[in-house]
Amino acid sequence: MPRPAPAHRPPISLMASAELRDALTAIEEGKTPAAIAALMAIDAESWQAIEQRLTALVGNDLRSVLLAAAEVGDRPPLR
Repeated sequence: MPRPAPAHRPPISLMASAELRDALTAIEEGKTPAAIAALMAIDAESWQAIEQRLTALVGNDLRSVLLAAAEVGDRPPLR
């Protein structure tokens, strides 16, 4: 069960949100090195904020979400 969001949320910088978007796009396109580079460009404070929001929304961290998405992506499409 997801935890309630903390009263004070650390900010996610605009650059970090763009880097996260770029990383997710690169993952979707199978461009692993580009995805890693984008994730590594995210500043530490934004990482903490991203992790807190993911935990509050889905009850997991980014690594777990990405691994779960990769498992789903490996399955044949439903028809």
